[in-house]
Amino acid sequence: MTTTATHWTDPLTEAEIAEVAALVRADPRIGARPRFWGIAVEEGLARAMGPGQGRPVRLVVMNPDAHAAWEVGAWTSGTDREASLASWTPVDSRRPGVSSEEARMVAQACREDAEFQKALAKRGIADASLVWVDPESITGFEPEDLAGRRLSWGTVWHRESADDNGYARPVAGLVPIVDLETLTVLRIEDHGVVPLAAEAGNYRSGTWGPDRHVAPLDIVQPEGPGFSIDGHRISWQNWSFQVGFTHREGLVLHDVAYREGERWRPVLRRAAVNEMYVPYLDSDPTAYRKNFFDWGEYGAGPLTASLELGCDCLGEIRYLDAAVLNGHGQARTIGNAICLHEEDFSVLWKHVNTRTGEADVRRSRRLVISSFATVANYDYGFYWSFYQDGMIDLEIKLTGILSVSGIADGLSPRYGRMVAPNVQAPNHQHYFGLRLDMGVDGPANRLYEIHAEIEDDEELNPYGNACRMVRTPIRAESEAARRTDPSRAVHWLVESTTRTNRYGDPTGYRLTLPNTARLFARPGSIAERKAPFVAKHLWATPYDPAQRFIAGEYPNQAPLGEDGVTAWQRADRSLDGVELVLWPVVGVHHDPRPEEWPIMPVHRIGMRLEPDGFFDRNPSLDLPAPGRRHCH
Repeated sequence: MTTTATHWTDPLTEAEIAEVAALVRADPRIGARPRFWGIAVEEGLARAMGPGQGRPVRLVVMNPDAHAAWEVGAWTSGTDREASLASWTPVDSRRPGVSSEEARMVAQACREDAEFQKALAKRGIADASLVWVDPESITGFEPEDLAGRRLSWGTVWHRESADDNGYARPVAGLVPIVDLETLTVLRIEDHGVVPLAAEAGNYRSGTWGPDRHVAPLDIVQPEGPGFSIDGHRISWQNWSFQVGFTHREGLVLHDVAYREGERWRPVLRRAAVNEMYVPYLDSDPTAYRKNFFDWGEYGAGPLTASLELGCDCLGEIRYLDAAVLNGHGQARTIGNAICLHEEDFSVLWKHVNTRTGEADVRRSRRLVISSFATVANYDYGFYWSFYQDGMIDLEIKLTGILSVSGIADGLSPRYGRMVAPNVQAPNHQHYFGLRLDMGVDGPANRLYEIHAEIEDDEELNPYGNACRMVRTPIRAESEAARRTDPSRAVHWLVESTTRTNRYGDPTGYRLTLPNTARLFARPGSIAERKAPFVAKHLWATPYDPAQRFIAGEYPNQAPLGEDGVTAWQRADRSLDGVELVLWPVVGVHHDPRPEEWPIMPVHRIGMRLEPDGFFDRNPSLDLPAPGRRHCH
């Protein structure tokens, strides 16, 4: 690991964040009780900056006493400049996301509210300090008489002791509505007392009996890891990329390229999990409002967890830290925010010559770069993997604790499953909107959809078994809202407009989306109108530095469906030979199981990018045969 001058794609450092935040805090317009929601590099401007020149950034700050908020344009310090503020652009004060610090203030305001305490007492809860309140997005459900306020509603949980799993004991029927700016409880909905869960929901070691024996498994690399780190540039096998990190998205990859001979060939300019939408599909009065943009309304960056060797990652691990701005305007560093390691991944290719008995096999190894984000009860792992045959995939691991509701004695849940006495887990979904700024063999690319068809010309298909792959060009945005379909082998191909392979075909990369779901919400419902992008599995736009997020810049309490990729597509711009941005949507429908309680085993979903005509032949033919020292 070596350190080089700051690249514009590098994560902001704690010092950079602190110097800009200090300038903002010194400005009188933010008032005595400011709230902050994130800072990030202004990528559209930063592309042209050289090392050491300082970086353009965008910071969001709110003055809750003045019902005001701004985007602050600023510069970090460099060799030729001091840190400075460049612009203050007003934004709707209701719409910045909620920080963890703001969430804690809301929870405390509820615990101190007299009416809230009375509602707890009706349920036999005397100690409000043992109560958790999670402020939830109210987007689309704002009461008419509270229009214009920055609002949240709360899900309420009870612990029997300080180290209890509060998410195992929902306080059903109790919904506080809170003003986020004044930190006052505006009203309390009480839909009736439901018995609290009597069964413990602890998942710690030894809770449910003695631990089983597990034999040791050691990952040993005597020569150390096979990758190198230069600043935030990672090199492994024939791959190279830059690691970035933002408040909104967390882990970001930049400038992904593959070396063929002496030439570096670009594949991706940028890749990130751009948004997450989680709609709950239950009309229960304490669950029907549950539908969240976890990135746009809360932020993946500050929710990123510190990883631990031997727990989250095994083997020869290297970590990268990440710095974020908290809700009070203070910089903090998340240690071990990003993990890098290699994994054996079984067989890459194999063939046995049955005539001679000779066998050729190569083991697959992959480089994994990963991070975890904890969003209240749920934990999400994001694993980008690079392979020796030129493939890239993203695996998303869903774990943590199900978001549950209370249910009265003797009832069975209609829209979920029982997971414990008086505890039901509602049906729900997880959608991950990805952002892939393509750059296959250069910045100008084209997009095709490909599917399989039976040849219907009987003269060409006399035996009935001829199948052809049909290529449909996606020339404009009006054609670029697509659905996958495994029954027709649908996938997409991004081709270069400047480079061909030895067969005369444009070089390309194939995108496959094996995990999808349809939204099980009625057309016209708030859940459907809030996230219209989940209706399709792939969107495509030409690159525009102002169009950064699939759900729009500020989705919190936003007019439904008026920003984001579905709105941008109305311009119907050309997609032929442009800097192409793909917006895949990976989804899962979660029908809960009792075996997922009180903590959920990992559920895996993802997407895949594979070379398709990018190489002239299998690029892994140069791998050495595996040694036999580990075979018996």
